[in-house]
Amino acid sequence: MRITLDRERCTGHGRCYMLAPEVFDADDEGYGAVRVDDGDVPPGLEAAARKAAANCPEEAITTGD
Repeated sequence: MRITLDRERCTGHGRCYMLAPEVFDADDEGYGAVRVDDGDVPPGLEAAARKAAANCPEEAITTGD
């Protein structure tokens, strides 16, 4: 599964890195950042990544297979 975060839409609520800290982190300004290499989410973290995407108020996170 691949995941992307649209930095233009992110306003820094932090839900992504609170719900899936193995997949997301905060950058120096508090905005979300993808931690996994090239956006490739390992199978064991897919559920957490989907939960973070579903809870993003700006819908800045997209997932795809």
